Amino acid sequence: MSMTLTDLRIVTPSEVHDGWLTVDDGRITRIGRGNRPHDGHSLGGRLVVPGFVDIHSHGGAGGSYPDGEPVTAAAVAAFHLDRGTTTTLASLVTAAPETLARATAVLAELCDQGVIAGIHFEGPYLAAKRCGAHDPALLRAPDRAEFRSLLKAGRGHVRMITIAPELPGALDLIREAVAEGVVAAIGHTNATYEQTIAGIEAGATVATHLFNAMPPLAHRSPGPIAALLQDERVTVELINDGVHVHPAVLRLAIARTGPGRTALVTDAMAAAGMGDGRYRLGPMDVEVSGGVARLVDGGAIAGSTLTMDAAFRRAVVDLGVSLVDAARMTALTPARLLGLDDAIGSISIGKYADLVVLDDDLRVDGVMKRGTWVRPPPPRHG
Repeated sequence: MSMTLTDLRIVTPSEVHDGWLTVDDGRITRIGRGNRPHDGHSLGGRLVVPGFVDIHSHGGAGGSYPDGEPVTAAAVAAFHLDRGTTTTLASLVTAAPETLARATAVLAELCDQGVIAGIHFEGPYLAAKRCGAHDPALLRAPDRAEFRSLLKAGRGHVRMITIAPELPGALDLIREAVAEGVVAAIGHTNATYEQTIAGIEAGATVATHLFNAMPPLAHRSPGPIAALLQDERVTVELINDGVHVHPAVLRLAIARTGPGRTALVTDAMAAAGMGDGRYRLGPMDVEVSGGVARLVDGGAIAGSTLTMDAAFRRAVVDLGVSLVDAARMTALTPARLLGLDDAIGSISIGKYADLVVLDDDLRVDGVMKRGTWVRPPPPRHG
């Protein structure tokens, strides 16, 4: 099937230009500048960016990946797809071993179907002092035998695991994860600067929601933040919702890491796309008020109600990031991190036609995944 989209403002990895593109059998085969004289589907001058890639999401539309229910998980993915996330990792939270294994097996089936792109274990190998919205009673030391059983349940779809590097056995588990092709991330940690460096040397390449659930940066005790910011091997996740991290700190971090080492993530939980009220995140009760999710017991921030389109929009409008850099941080950088940048992450010839159409206010008007409209853009007049 061939389709030509005309009258676009295309955000490529290097620039924004007016033009057109052609899709054949789900992939981009041609990209042109200016007006294409032949027939095609006009998008009326709208902006087109690459489909968003979210490497850290727990839920949305009232559902949660940790519930381990296939219908619910598919609905969560569909909700985020409608808002432009064409590639997503399903993030699980700390749980009992059998609960974690069961949810992993369910999500592996959805990976087989192409609904989600992989599984992320955020826990259970986290620091009790920095556990955030994870149940402290279920935290445990890194267990390589358990990890292998989770890999088996995931059938090749486990993409990332977050670990506190200071825990006993953490460095060995990081090395094993990397050897198995799983991205190792540092997060929910009380590590020192030196312990964080050791985790990076062992193979960790991601900072799970930098600044959150880790010691603050101090001038005589730099801790994990300085180590993760300074090392060129590390990609940092940032939650750009105006709640988790102050915009001034976000700008400071992005100025240090650049768009090539920054992945905007949602850390979304069930309340994304929903109203205020009571929700669950794994075994924990969460109260959402004013769009901010906090644990009922203790008040710790418990994920977000963010979607990737809003993260993109906030980056441009509130942080002053260029369209090109915002697209890199919401698509190409996380795709590269997952080793998928040869197929997704940018509007480039040969890649899948994963596209998001945005209106003048940078709100989603249309979504295409692998050359098929999942949210067709409405006609634009005038």
